[in-house]
Amino acid sequence: MNLIFAGTPAFAVPALEALLRAGHHIRAVYTQPDRPAGRGRKLAASPVKQCAQTHGLEIRQPEKISGEEKILRADAPEAMIVIAYGQLLPSAILAIPRHGCINVHASLLPRWRGAAPIPRAIEAGDAETGVSIMQMEAGLDTGPVLAEARTPIHVTDTA
Repeated sequence: MNLIFAGTPAFAVPALEALLRAGHHIRAVYTQPDRPAGRGRKLAASPVKQCAQTHGLEIRQPEKISGEEKILRADAPEAMIVIAYGQLLPSAILAIPRHGCINVHASLLPRWRGAAPIPRAIEAGDAETGVSIMQMEAGLDTGPVLAEARTPIHVTDTA
């Protein structure tokens, strides 16, 4: 399947690698621009960018994904997989892939939408958390949940 992948942190890397192992064609990888990190505040590539470089994938790092509609239409993706990308996708982009955009979110939706769902679940004292796979709609982590996997949160767990 022809896919576009959008993600930034290490949490997204196993899914990207699994898609590649499964034989999907990743047309391009979107990730956040390199940011200063560490004591020297040198520009550092995201874990997703590092993975994409290892596999020789095309990497795109726009400050804003809005405005990428023309190039995404030319990619003709069947689906777009989004995992902790760090930007809301506008409706014009959500409408491009034939099968839509699928989000892998690090919580049991709808309880912890948005950023930092794992720390928020732990801080709230939730007994369990998990991962939700959802069909994306306009809005922050909205749309029907297609699947989820649950895991207990133990008192010794940290984010």
